[in-house]
Amino acid sequence: MPGATIFIRGTFIGTSTDRDGKFNLRADFSGGPVVLSVSFVGYESRDVTLSQPDNTVMVQLKLNPTQTNEVIASASRVEEGILQAPVTVEKVTSQQILRLPPPDVQVGLNQFKGIDVNSTSMIMNSLSTRGFNSAKSERLIQLTDYFDTQSPSLNINTGNLTGLPELDIESIEIIHGPASALYGANAFNGVLLQNSKDPFVSEGLSVRLRGGERSFFDGQVRYAQKIGDKFAFKVTGAYLTANDWLASNYSATSKQVQSNNNAQGSSLGYDAVNRYGDVDGYTFAANFPFPEVRNKTVFMPGFEEKTLVGNDGRAKSLKIHPSVSYLLTSSIKLTAGANYNRGTASYQSTSRYRFKDFGTNQYHGEIKGERWFVRGQSIQDFGGNSYDLTFLGNFIQTSPIAGGNTTTTYAQRYYGTYVNTYVGARTAGQTDAQAQAAAKAAADPLQLDPTSAEFSALRKQIINDATVGRGARLNPSSLLNEGNAQYNLKLGETADLIVGAAYRKFRLGSQGNLFSDTDGRIQNHELGGYAQLTKKFLQERLKLALAGRIDGFKNFDPAFSPRASLVYSAGSQRQHNFRTTYGRAFRSPTQLDQYVRLDLGRVLLLGNVDNGFQGYSITTGRNVDVAPLQLERLSSYEIGYKGALTPKLVLDLDYYRNYYNDFIGAQRFVGSADGTRPETLAAGRVLQVWTNADQEVRTQGMAVGLTYAAASFLNLAANYSLNVQDRSDVQNAEFQTYFNTPKHKYNVGANGTVLNRVSYALNYRWAQGHEYGLPFAVGQLTDYSSTDAYLGYTLSQLGLTLQTGASNLFNANNIQVYGGPQIGRLVYLGLQLEVK
Repeated sequence: MPGATIFIRGTFIGTSTDRDGKFNLRADFSGGPVVLSVSFVGYESRDVTLSQPDNTVMVQLKLNPTQTNEVIASASRVEEGILQAPVTVEKVTSQQILRLPPPDVQVGLNQFKGIDVNSTSMIMNSLSTRGFNSAKSERLIQLTDYFDTQSPSLNINTGNLTGLPELDIESIEIIHGPASALYGANAFNGVLLQNSKDPFVSEGLSVRLRGGERSFFDGQVRYAQKIGDKFAFKVTGAYLTANDWLASNYSATSKQVQSNNNAQGSSLGYDAVNRYGDVDGYTFAANFPFPEVRNKTVFMPGFEEKTLVGNDGRAKSLKIHPSVSYLLTSSIKLTAGANYNRGTASYQSTSRYRFKDFGTNQYHGEIKGERWFVRGQSIQDFGGNSYDLTFLGNFIQTSPIAGGNTTTTYAQRYYGTYVNTYVGARTAGQTDAQAQAAAKAAADPLQLDPTSAEFSALRKQIINDATVGRGARLNPSSLLNEGNAQYNLKLGETADLIVGAAYRKFRLGSQGNLFSDTDGRIQNHELGGYAQLTKKFLQERLKLALAGRIDGFKNFDPAFSPRASLVYSAGSQRQHNFRTTYGRAFRSPTQLDQYVRLDLGRVLLLGNVDNGFQGYSITTGRNVDVAPLQLERLSSYEIGYKGALTPKLVLDLDYYRNYYNDFIGAQRFVGSADGTRPETLAAGRVLQVWTNADQEVRTQGMAVGLTYAAASFLNLAANYSLNVQDRSDVQNAEFQTYFNTPKHKYNVGANGTVLNRVSYALNYRWAQGHEYGLPFAVGQLTDYSSTDAYLGYTLSQLGLTLQTGASNLFNANNIQVYGGPQIGRLVYLGLQLEVK
């Protein structure tokens, strides 16, 4: 059995078997017998006790295809069986990961119960559980070996762009629902934890190469080596490139985003979702001679996304992750590493952005004992050559005409021609419709030709310019330093107490390009401490866990997050596990929510941690007062069951009900940038800030998963998720919650291994259409689905596996973000080589 893991219990000394099932492990018997802990995916783990050295150890493992013996560490921050976890949690093994066909491993996680993925391009994705999805994933934290991987500037997790290459992922654990009691701010709707492979255990060379449609290429290599008994290192690298998915929604932008927009196809022009530079520069006066167009607005045609992206249309990802590990003693391990990540992809939030050469440098270290750890890291992000598509399109239109002798802009020439042609046509006796058509026909050719040298030069100039109000360049460069520590106190045979603390400090920088940091870097910090008591009763069938965490902030009042859970294990083999959990969590506003200053033209985005704002309602004109931001708070109740109904059938079922208070959402109004109320409605401008609702927001839902291991060649899986927002008490129509979640969603799939050589996986996913909103665009998604497939053939003596796979095999509708692209079909061929 190749790849089985063997550890000496109570130490970090371990190894894995070669392709013949053999292993070699040096053990110290001076302290008495040695216990070997042996495990392999799909089998029951086993402990083997040796009283003296033995060169002919034979270990047999019992098949357990339902994987009910998996051990996790994310749910309680200590190791426990997955059936006894106090919350809903999924674990994805390394074997499952390498069978997920999409180019980004995190996209494949939408096959699992209750997990939603929002894709804004090929390798830019965000995850969420239990509602309020977004392309930013601000309610779910993502960790790699417990280190935060977010971009400090944008507080986003860029899919797996800054995560691990798949060859180095040992497992992925996903907690559903609030986890602030142990993980602090923003572990609000869940936690995603990637665990990397230990170089002491997983030695050798691994290579994977894939190529396919859309000029797709993915190359990964991992090399790990143990030198002596105490030192080991590994180097993992990955490079991916393909023709990216680009957005092409030309529907009229919602009135919620562009209040004076015209209908799609209007001869006055209209603001389309995925056209940029379709600016509204002229509005007919209320006393205009021709009443049909009074108070109506003329829009320029603008440019499509593929036009503005141009030669930057390839998705790219480069990751280089070296690390070293050293055993100070057999039970104390020191690890240090660096992660270099760069990528090109599209992102969506307040606009559509092209992240070009965007990335992070991450340096991290850990000292870990059997019951304690100390960790620290520093992560810095870089905008690279990234740019804002809305700014790029708008600033092209408002640039002076190339070669002209005046400062007249393309927009001014366009609007002047349109209005003069319209007036001339009406004066000549044409109807309003005829005059509008004639005006548009005369003005549209005057927009700068995208194929011209002038357009190319102007595009390059604006992309490279980070000047506020003139350039489209995104120039963030921020730093996050953090450290945390934990100790596990053993309180007898049936009780444990863990205590821990964490500190993080942000240094935000954009030179006024994104934040209000014109006077220097903005500094922000958070500090927290937590504890959890676990006690087992009734012959260890009943497990009680009480946890709590206190966090302090620079800009907000301290927050306390408790969690209490009960898990009861029934059955002769404790195979039926019932749980109930109550938890309170909080969400700290993102750094952008707190400090943004970004002028989008039609709206000015401002941070809101000072004294709040006064202004007027856009719809009614009445006075509005917007309070400064506070923490968002959540109270959550959950019940669930996970267990083996039969040795081959596993049921996983959960129901939750959430109550949000001080819900953070966007509010638009007319006001002044300094927060004061303008003298009149006309004297202000449209502002958008993030603030808290003064009403409770309620959600509820359930998820059910079934796994049936019919045989080694046939494992069946199905899951269904229900998520509902209760809007019965939402009274402020201008306050947007953006639930952004399908009410109904399901997966059905099959996987297995035939004759120990052929492995396969097949999954069909369907999600119900729903409203999806971001500040960039708000609209209705239709039902979307995807069929994913994988097939592998292993030549075991060569350590080689030939692979083929497809994501969205039938090219079905798969638009997950309104204003985002259609995630189409991608078929590939590849191979994977393992050399011990």
